[in-house]
Amino acid sequence: MHVRVDLKDRAYDIHISSAGASGLGAFARECCAGSRALVVTDEHAGPRHEPAVTGSLEESGFEVRSTTLPAGEAVKSLSSASRLYDVLADLHADRKTLIVPLGGGVVGDLAGFVAATFNRGLPMLMIPTTLLAMVDSSVGGKVGINHPKAKNLIGAFHQPVGVWIDTAMLATLPDREYRSGLAEVVKYGMILDADFFSYVETNADAILAREPGRQRHAVARCCRLKADVVEKDEREETGLRAVLNYGHTFAHAFETVGGYGHWLHGEAVAAGMACAARLAHRRGLMPAEIGERQDKLLARFNLPTKSERWPIDELLSVMRSDKKNVAGRLRLVLPKRIGEVALFEDATEDEVRQTLEQSRG
Repeated sequence: MHVRVDLKDRAYDIHISSAGASGLGAFARECCAGSRALVVTDEHAGPRHEPAVTGSLEESGFEVRSTTLPAGEAVKSLSSASRLYDVLADLHADRKTLIVPLGGGVVGDLAGFVAATFNRGLPMLMIPTTLLAMVDSSVGGKVGINHPKAKNLIGAFHQPVGVWIDTAMLATLPDREYRSGLAEVVKYGMILDADFFSYVETNADAILAREPGRQRHAVARCCRLKADVVEKDEREETGLRAVLNYGHTFAHAFETVGGYGHWLHGEAVAAGMACAARLAHRRGLMPAEIGERQDKLLARFNLPTKSERWPIDELLSVMRSDKKNVAGRLRLVLPKRIGEVALFEDATEDEVRQTLEQSRG
């Protein structure tokens, strides 16, 4: 399967298969004319996938170097970015040196940020190894690192030259990581495609069992939905792309206050979507049954729909720093029905506080 992200002179393809690294090197060669590549991975993905990736790239004429980072959200930092800058400087990287993030969203965000900023921009070929990265973070060009005061506070837009998705890599993904990715799959149905939401409900058991055909269909549909949004609002200038952040304002607060890595990103997003649905019902935007249907599907995937009992004042403080906010006003993406959400700029802190109180486990 191929999904085309049509961004004029920066258009690129998303390749989706279950055939391993065969063809990866040729795909990379089509995407990049350079002779050198730096594979950036972590201690989880590297041992499983780096040898095959490096071998395929070398077969297509790339001189490949790889570097392995610690795993976990804490690595998305300025100090880690500086370490990668040192590696590129020692490599005498030029503007055709290909950066190849091999891993989950953390690796993609960090290596992507380095690709965006070293020498004012290097080509980047994303190879996501987690379900969450396959369906969301590897597509669309958002890259960044965390700041102690907020998640992804430092970042850039930097589109890849291509995305290589091999769903066979999911066979070795730990169960908790796999379920975390399913939160983003549910999100795409909630925000853009009611039929896809129903498909996920109907095929939940097969998707949980990692049946290859169901996996490929779900990944491809999520990528197509995200590509459609990115093509129309690449840099969040019209407000359309903001719908992709459904549940994320709450989620980023949970991740920040709870400590990066305490909850996986998808776990936080699941609880964040549950909060957003409760707030939408409180505002009369939709009947309670919609939120219940969403939460039932999340529960089937063993994802949280309640937050831990973190201090609400601290959660609100983080939410005030959300990048969607304007002039200090909280802007929240709330559902109206399955397949449709909207951005609201008039949410009050009292409303959000009540929702957070209602949503504590």
